[in-house]
Order: sequence, then structure tokens, then C-alpha cells
Amino acid sequence: MGSAYTPGLTVSGDIVVRRVRRLPIKGEVLVKVGDQVGPNDIVARALLPGILQTIKLAEKLGVEAKEAKGFFQLNIGDRVEKGQVVAETKGLFGLFKSTVASDYSGVVEAVSEVSGHVLIREAPIPVDITAYLQGQIVDVMPEEGAVVETRAAMVQGIFGVGGERNGPVRVVVSGPGDVIDAQHIQDSDAGKILVGGSGITLDAIQRASAVGVIGLVAGGIRDSDLIKFLGYDIGVAITGQEAINLTMMVTEGFGHLNMAERTFKLLQSLEGQSASINGATQIRAGVIRPELIAPLTSAGEARPAESKAMELGIGTPIRVIREPYFGRLGAVTELPSQLMVVESGTEVRVLMAQLENGEIVCVPRANVEIIAT
Repeated sequence: MGSAYTPGLTVSGDIVVRRVRRLPIKGEVLVKVGDQVGPNDIVARALLPGILQTIKLAEKLGVEAKEAKGFFQLNIGDRVEKGQVVAETKGLFGLFKSTVASDYSGVVEAVSEVSGHVLIREAPIPVDITAYLQGQIVDVMPEEGAVVETRAAMVQGIFGVGGERNGPVRVVVSGPGDVIDAQHIQDSDAGKILVGGSGITLDAIQRASAVGVIGLVAGGIRDSDLIKFLGYDIGVAITGQEAINLTMMVTEGFGHLNMAERTFKLLQSLEGQSASINGATQIRAGVIRPELIAPLTSAGEARPAESKAMELGIGTPIRVIREPYFGRLGAVTELPSQLMVVESGTEVRVLMAQLENGEIVCVPRANVEIIAT
């Protein structure tokens, strides 16, 4: 029988994690190889060109476009502040003068004799890239960014929303089947990542947002609750850029689904520890998984990351990532070598798996992912 490989979902108490921190445009890298960094430390910075604003000088002065430049009091490259007078007409016998003040702060970039407009470039917009993780810089890409490495406990989820955040972990329920409700969330939870069991209610999400919780982790979430909180249907695009003040990650799927026992126990073991969380998710090509990463606090040198092939075998723990068994956990029981015809009429390779409830199912191999440990 030939080997079979599939994407993996990591749930590990001890793994070496590397994350590339790259600027969107060329800039300046502020760290060097060997530097120790915290999650909020800036590793690279770039400056986006400021917004180009227009002063309709000729119109404001009431003169012809070609005449406007003669009344302009600054030169190209000069600094101008909002409210500063930039042009003035002579008026009649020194009276009835027209003046124009800038509506913007910035640098004079151009004065057009064709349109009579003055172009002001506002201040550059800084773009900072933080380390995201507590760890060590192991590689630097000049003018682009750096690579951060840490030895950590890591839990990847199946879906998430919200961007990169960092805070201490607090488990707010007693078991993997418990739902986070508003009553579980305290005012003192501001800045924390809260862990639940099978789900999160809409009231809990709203309460967490109001209190200042920065992360919520649970087995599942109802899509209707997520839509109500976001104000729109998230669709199938990549997530992580939502305009919300917290990050959410679910480990099992949509609905209220018991968190896997070992995932819950691992998260319990992180109680009080600082962790980084990111809800960015992309299911299709270029898979991106939401994640929670908690650097290990024990002493010792970080070992090099191991590259392991995710190979399916009898007994391999898996998660189904397509309907009708979406989010269900199980273990491989058989890997038939022959192709089978599915509902779409396509011949595909399949596997047999025993789900957590004991049910034996047949699913395409492309519809599962290994739960890496």
C-alpha cells in the first residue's frame, strides 16, 4: 500500500514554531539574528506615502488658473501646517484682499498652472510589524522583515476571526462540554484570552467585547451568532482583518461542539500563561489556520524545528473538514487502495474512520486533516 499525506492540524504541548514577519513594502528591519523579542516588540518598520490632498487655489482666490501660482507664497518641498495662509491677492488699493489657508498639514508637492491647484502630501503613514511571538530572531530579510522562533505549546483551530493579539489565558468553564455565557466573563478579564468548552453564546461575545477581552477560544460557534456580532456574513474569503476588538477561534466547527478532550486539557495547562492568538483563516489554496501559541516557560535551549511529513496510517487521529461530517474527530481504521466514486461522479481515494461516537464512516482523503501532536 502506498503512503498517503494530508494537511495537519497541530495540537501540541511542545513544538518549535517559526513565523515570518514581513513588511508590505520595503522598509527598515530593526532587529538582528539572536535578538530576544516580546510579542509587542517592533521588528520592522516602513513608511507608506501620505495622502495627496488638493487645495483649489484659483477657485478660492477667484483668479484664472494660470495666475494662481503667482499668489502662492510657498515653494515645492516646503512644509505647510493646517490653517497656515498659503496665498494672498493684492486687492484694490490694499483693500479687499483674498487669502487662502491650507486645510491640510504636509509638504507642497506641486502647483499646477493648468488647473490652479496646489497638491499637499500629508505625513507618511508608519507601518510597524511586531514580533507577534515571544522568542528569538533566527533570520533577517534586509528591508523586508525577520523570522521569529519560539518553543511553545500550540493549538490550531478550524476557523477564526480577528487579528493578532496577546494576553494571559484563563479557562472559564469546568469541562469541554460547557458553553461560555455572559455570566462567565468578569470585568477583570480585560486583556485576557478566555477558553471555553463546546461553544460561545452571542451574549458572551458581546459581553467580552464590552469588557475588553482580547480572545475567545471554544469548540464551536453558531454561524448566526457570528453574523449578528460582525454585522455581515463572512463568506469564504480569508479572515483576520475584521474591524472587531477581539479574536475568536473555534477548534471543532460551527454549532456548539464539545472541544476535544486533549485540546481542552492542554489549554487548561496554560492557565495564567501569556499566549499569542490569531484568528486568520483560509480554507482553500494556501491554507491558513487560526492559532494560539504559548511560549514554554521552562528553561532550556530551543531545539531546531523538525520537519515531519503528515502521513496517514491506521490509527492516525483526524478531523473531517467537509460535510456531512464537518468538524468531527476520529481515527483512521482502513486505507482502501482502490478509487471510489463519490456523489459528484468523481473517482477519489477514500479512507475509513471511526468517529468519536463509534460510527464508522467513509470519506475522501482530501476531506480530512491530520491532528498533529
